[in-house]
Amino acid sequence: MSRVLIVDDEPDIRELLALTLDKMGLTVDAVGTVAEAHSQLASSRYDLALTDMRLPDGEGIQVVQYITKAGLDVPVAVITAYGSTENAVAAMKAGAFDYLAKPLSLAALRSLVKSALGLRDSGTAAVSITRLQGESPAMQDVQRLIAKLARSQAAVFISGESGSGKEQAARSIHELGPRAGKPFVAVNCGAIPETLMESEFFGSKKGAFTGADADREGFFQQAHGGTLFLDEVADLPLAMQVKLLRAIQEKTVRRLGAAQEEAVDVRILSASHKNLVQQVADGAFRQDLYYRLNVISLAMPALRELREDLPRFIGALLDRYAGSERPRLTPEAVQALLAYHYPGNFRELENILERAVALCSDGMIEPLDLQLRADSPAPGMEAGGVSAGSETLQDYLDRVERSAIEAALAQSGGNRTQAAKLLGVSFRSLRYRLERLGMKEG
Repeated sequence: MSRVLIVDDEPDIRELLALTLDKMGLTVDAVGTVAEAHSQLASSRYDLALTDMRLPDGEGIQVVQYITKAGLDVPVAVITAYGSTENAVAAMKAGAFDYLAKPLSLAALRSLVKSALGLRDSGTAAVSITRLQGESPAMQDVQRLIAKLARSQAAVFISGESGSGKEQAARSIHELGPRAGKPFVAVNCGAIPETLMESEFFGSKKGAFTGADADREGFFQQAHGGTLFLDEVADLPLAMQVKLLRAIQEKTVRRLGAAQEEAVDVRILSASHKNLVQQVADGAFRQDLYYRLNVISLAMPALRELREDLPRFIGALLDRYAGSERPRLTPEAVQALLAYHYPGNFRELENILERAVALCSDGMIEPLDLQLRADSPAPGMEAGGVSAGSETLQDYLDRVERSAIEAALAQSGGNRTQAAKLLGVSFRSLRYRLERLGMKEG
């Protein structure tokens, strides 16, 4: 039987929560202070904690921080006063997975508890992320952060250049979390005409406008119970930003032509290739909406930052587009792919290789088959980095990596910790590379 800890200094609230959770078949312990909460968490195992933000001896965020620092596998949600979304955002940044606003809605409470207990069974920490492959330090960092974000219900803003895999990251967060069996609705905010935005997002009733011959669900209703991904959210007009902010804060929407609002349960993920901070400074994006969407941020690296993963990406894409009749890359084609800057990132690499498979002859891909832009070499890379026919793509990457490590070790006087800092990788990552390349650590 799942066990829940309630932390609230109001006896009536504690009793209400305990009765509601007891009817759900849960075992409940209820305390009234931060100190009592710490004591209970240290002595007993819990599957969920609910804490009020204002307590006699401190703040509920201290309970969240205790659980995080102690490494306890306990999802925690905070209960905050109506309108105090700043406290809720701070708590989610500290590690809380969601929040409830007072006055409490028992329906919202039951929904939150079901989601939280689903976290215990989802196994997100151990799931291997297959949608975003790669062994470079940057991609490994992305995979680890995605696994953590999947356990939360906090809003996530994903930044990165066009084609860098922002939607793929959002889908991975959804698929690794407790909402995986529910809808994932992706919306390109820049592709919706402004006059249709409200009906597209919130739905409409029959007769609400000319041509509305039936009730219609909006994106929020379609994503109910699951995840709503707002791609290119910076393209939303200011008038729509106001309505979106209210829907996110109140967790309710009103269809066009409807008299009543309806509750919606969605997790919001958003993305943009634009700099939202600059958009806010320029007055093109509402600051309050920015803070609601950017509770936690995830930055997707550009493809040019993942060059050591290029062989994996190229091989996987050739398999996808060519199947069992996979063509070979000539040394000159390998050289061209290594020297290219990839301004369009993964999407451009996909297009390049799909086109090359279609254009190549005799099972060999030549540089002309790639049709690369002549003005986009990779920064700091010579066009003649690989001599024709001299080595494979992996051999070339290993040689470049070995040279960079040797230079960093020489600059640091053999200090591997300092060398790792110079290379921008962790000490563990450097040791792995030394071992893989057959280089002596000493």
